Amino acid sequence: MKKLLSSFLLALMPLLALAQGWPEKYDGVMLQGFYWNSFNDTRWATLERQADEISQFFDLIWIPQSGRAANATSSMGYDPLYYFNQNSAFGTEAQLRSLINTYKSKGTGMIADVVINHRANVSNWVDFPAENYKGVNYQMKSTDICRDDDGGKALTWAKSNGYELSVNNDEGEGWDGMRDLDHMSENVQECVNAYCDYLIKDLGYTGFRYDVAKGFGADKLALYNKNCGVQYSVAEYWDGNAGTLTTFLNRARIDNVRYTATFDFNFRYAVRDATNNANGWKNLSVPALVSSSNTRRYAVTFVENHDTESRIDGNQQDPIRRDTLAANAFMMSMPGTPCVFLTHWKPYKNEIKSMIAIRKAAGLHSECTVTKYTNSTSYNYAVFRSLGTKATLFCVVGPDAQKADVSTLSGFDGVEVMKGHRFRLFLSPNAETVILDRWTGDYTEPFDVTVKAVSATTGAQIVYTTDGSEPTASSTKVANGGKIHIDATTTLKVGLLTGGTVKSVTTNTYTFTNENKKKITVYVNAEAVNWTKVNFWSWGGDGTHAPESGGWPGDAVTTTTTIKDKKWFSKDFWISGSTDYVDLVFSTGNGSPQTVDVVGTDKDAYYEISTELDGTKHLVTDVTKEMTNAVNDVKTATTDVPVNVYTIDGRLVRRGVMPADATNGLDRGLYIVGHKKVIVR
Repeated sequence: MKKLLSSFLLALMPLLALAQGWPEKYDGVMLQGFYWNSFNDTRWATLERQADEISQFFDLIWIPQSGRAANATSSMGYDPLYYFNQNSAFGTEAQLRSLINTYKSKGTGMIADVVINHRANVSNWVDFPAENYKGVNYQMKSTDICRDDDGGKALTWAKSNGYELSVNNDEGEGWDGMRDLDHMSENVQECVNAYCDYLIKDLGYTGFRYDVAKGFGADKLALYNKNCGVQYSVAEYWDGNAGTLTTFLNRARIDNVRYTATFDFNFRYAVRDATNNANGWKNLSVPALVSSSNTRRYAVTFVENHDTESRIDGNQQDPIRRDTLAANAFMMSMPGTPCVFLTHWKPYKNEIKSMIAIRKAAGLHSECTVTKYTNSTSYNYAVFRSLGTKATLFCVVGPDAQKADVSTLSGFDGVEVMKGHRFRLFLSPNAETVILDRWTGDYTEPFDVTVKAVSATTGAQIVYTTDGSEPTASSTKVANGGKIHIDATTTLKVGLLTGGTVKSVTTNTYTFTNENKKKITVYVNAEAVNWTKVNFWSWGGDGTHAPESGGWPGDAVTTTTTIKDKKWFSKDFWISGSTDYVDLVFSTGNGSPQTVDVVGTDKDAYYEISTELDGTKHLVTDVTKEMTNAVNDVKTATTDVPVNVYTIDGRLVRRGVMPADATNGLDRGLYIVGHKKVIVR
C-alpha cells in the first residue's frame, strides 16, 4: 500500500530536505516500537524480522535510546552513559545499523530517542566517560552539571570532594537521579552537536524524539536540530495545556523558523477523558493543538505511550482503560501525525492496518481541516469530518456509534468502510479505492478477505489476482462486499475497475506460519572457559522452545562438531515464522557458571562464551558472520567434473562423486568438496 508512493516521494526529496522541524502536510504514520521493559519484542533483530510487514504501514518508527546505558544489559536507555557506543540492551551496534538500513531501504525511517537532559556517571557523581569520534575527544566535565542539580545535593557533594559545578542553574525543570546537563555550556553543546550529527549522518537515523524537553532550553533544542539538519524532530514536552505546548513550539525557533514538533499531550488527555468517562465521547471536541492551523503541522498525536501505559509490575500509570480501538480510530481521523503504541499494534494489527489504509485513502495529512457535528443530543456519540486531499473521512465514536443515523447530517455522503466497538469510519465516494479487511502479515489459518469498493462511478467493479501480477479488466471479479478466500501464501492485488481502466491497486502478501517453519542450529564454543558440556536453556518466540528436560538448567549437550579447528556444541530448533525466535542461556554443570541472556536468535548462529563477565555471568560473542564468511553455506561446486570429499582434518570420505551429490547423506559438519569448504547442516 505505502510503496505506491515511493517514486513520488523520491522525486520530492530535494523539497523535503528544506523542511524544518516537521515536514508540511505530512501524511505519514508513526509507530512507537517499544513499551516499558520490551526487551524481547524490541530487540533490533526482532524488529528487523518484521520489516516487510511494519514498513508497509508505518513511515517512521520511534525506537528506544540505542546507546550504552549505565545499566548495560537491562535498561530502557533513560540512564544514558555513552553517546558513541551503540551497544545496548536491545542489541549490538551492528544489529542497529542493519535494522536502520533494512527499514530505510523499504521507505521507513527510524526515530532516535535522544536523552540529553541528563546523563549518568562512570563511578561518582561528576565523572563522565571520555569518548573519541572521528579523531576528536569528547568528554563532559563537572562544570557541565547544572549548579542546582538534585536540589543542591550535587553541589554539596561536589564541594566536599573538591569539584566545581557550572555557574548556571538549570534552564528548565530539574530531574533527580542523574546529573542535569547545563546546555548553556559550550562543551555540552559541542558534545551534543557531535552526537546528533553521528545519529543522523553515521548511524542513519531519520529523526529525533527528545526526552524530557522541559528540562533544557527550547532554543538549544532548535540549535541542535539546525546544526545537524534533521528533518523530523518531536519533543516530549509533557504538558496537557495546548497554550503551553504552543509557547514551547514558538520558543524552539531560530530566525522565526520552528525546528521541532511536539507530542500532543492535550490530544492524549482529551481522548483519555473521553474513554474513561461515561459521556466522554459525546462531549469530545477537536483538541486545541490539532484544531489550530498554526500548530497542527507540529502535533504528533498519541493515545498511549510507555509512560502512561499500565505496566506489568502493577504500576498503573495513567492508561486508556477501555475503547482502545475507538481511540485509535479517532486519532487516525485527525490532523497531526498519528503515533501508534506497540502494545496497541500487537493485538490489533489488522484493525490498525485498516485504519491506516483508510486514512491514506482519504489523503489525510498533518494539516488537514476537521470539524465536529452531531445529529442528535439523545445518544452518546460524536461525529467528526476531516477533509483530505483525496476524499472526506467521517469518524463516528461513542457508546452509541452504531445507532448514529449519519445519513441525516448536512453534507454527509460517506460509505461505511470499517466499524468496531464504539466507532465507525466512512469515506466519501470520490476516494475511488478498494478497502480490504485483511492486510499483509503472517497468518496461521485460512481466511476470507472482504473487499469493499468506494467509488463515485456507478457500476464500478473490483478485480484481483492472486499470483502477484497486475490486475486488468479481464482479471477475476468479485462483488462489492464480497470475499476472496486465502488458504496459502499469496500475493493478492486488488484494484478498482471503472471505464475499462484498473486503478487504486492494493497489494498485500499473506504468509502462513506453518509454511515458513524452518530448522536452525545454534553452535556454541566453550573452549575459552574450558566447559566440557554445555546446557541449553531456551524460551521465547512462539512459546514452543522450552527445553526437553523441562527444568533449569535445560538440555545438556556433550557431543561436539569440529568446524574451523574449533569444537562446537550444537542444538537444533524449529522457527515457525518471521516473528518467531529463540532466547538462550548457556551454562555448565548444574547451571553455574552461566552466560548472560542471548535473545532473538532466528537463524543458524555461532556463539563463543567469553571469559569476560557481566557481574557473575559470562558474556557471549556472536561470531556468526565470521564463521559464515569463512565457509560456503551448503554450496557445492557448479562444475560437472567429479570431485573428492574430505573431512576438515583430511580424511577421504568420498571419491569421484558428482558435485550435486557430494554431500547428500553426510553427517552435519565441515567438509572439503572440490577444493571448497562447505557446511552440511
